[in-house]
Amino acid sequence: MDERGKLIRLDLPRAITADLPFLADAIGLPLDKLGVEGRDATGAKSQIPWVRVFGLEQSPSVREGWCIVYLFSATGERAYLSLMQSTTMWIREDKVYKSRPQHDLRTRANWARPVVSDAMADRTDLISEVHLDSSSKVGKTYPPGNLVAFEYTWDAIPPESVLRNDLRFMAGLLGRLYAAEAEITPRPEMPAPEVVEAEESAARAAGRRMSGTAARGQGFGLTGPERKLIELHAVHMATGYFEKLGWSVEDVGAVESFDLLLRRGNEECRAEVKGTTSRGHHVVLTRAEVEKQRRYFPHNALAVVHSIKLDRRHGRLLAFGGVVECTTGWEVEEADLTPISYVYRTPR
Repeated sequence: MDERGKLIRLDLPRAITADLPFLADAIGLPLDKLGVEGRDATGAKSQIPWVRVFGLEQSPSVREGWCIVYLFSATGERAYLSLMQSTTMWIREDKVYKSRPQHDLRTRANWARPVVSDAMADRTDLISEVHLDSSSKVGKTYPPGNLVAFEYTWDAIPPESVLRNDLRFMAGLLGRLYAAEAEITPRPEMPAPEVVEAEESAARAAGRRMSGTAARGQGFGLTGPERKLIELHAVHMATGYFEKLGWSVEDVGAVESFDLLLRRGNEECRAEVKGTTSRGHHVVLTRAEVEKQRRYFPHNALAVVHSIKLDRRHGRLLAFGGVVECTTGWEVEEADLTPISYVYRTPR
């Protein structure tokens, strides 16, 4: 095991480091923005040792972003060079690592696959599944995170020139993902920036000290102008959606606790609109919004405009795209609400 540790932590990273200039060029990153690390233990020895190549900003830890990684099966029979997404996350409240939900892994894989598909067309030696023979909890998270991989068996290790070419090829795929991520806000795996911001604001108001990723808002906090632009774009998208359904639409967000007043014949409906650059699985509601929408039910609606993209290039700020998902007769269930903070009357 000592020899294995030396190979994983020192020898293989050192060999890869010698190739870093070529890998940096293939990925499209400056050499000083690329990292290599190997790990064979976190406390106890790991069943699945690994060595990864990663962008320092795009994947600052194994729990964030995409990387290319050598994975070694528990039996030692196989090794893989994998284009891999992060498969675990740190739960601050519980102070534990947990596996990412399968839905999140599938969502990121479905986003990434078309980004690299044309570059993989001529590589018939790529596989989509890895078999690591692991019984450990962490080891079992790796296969669902794999997008595509090369497989090497212990009795048929290819020449060094082939291994080096495979690594550079995989670096090109990783570069495509990093470039595609740079075009959107936030990256597909990240939580809604509105939710992160609300959590951080609540923590600051409560006098909680913040550090690390939490203090950075996951790196995807929105500016005031960006938030306003997303809000206006979402209202515009929702207005078009309701007009196609035959409603006349009035924007009353400046004077009411909801955004759109809808009329169609003798019908009236009050719609709350939420815009987000995330997938829209979570949105932030104020206490007043919840109370008013419960009062309006069933003549109410929630329109979530998700996957909005922000373009900050060329010295301008534009919002475009987005998907409208609407719930009419919106009953705000207590089970679907997560309190972010409380106002507490102190005993005096």
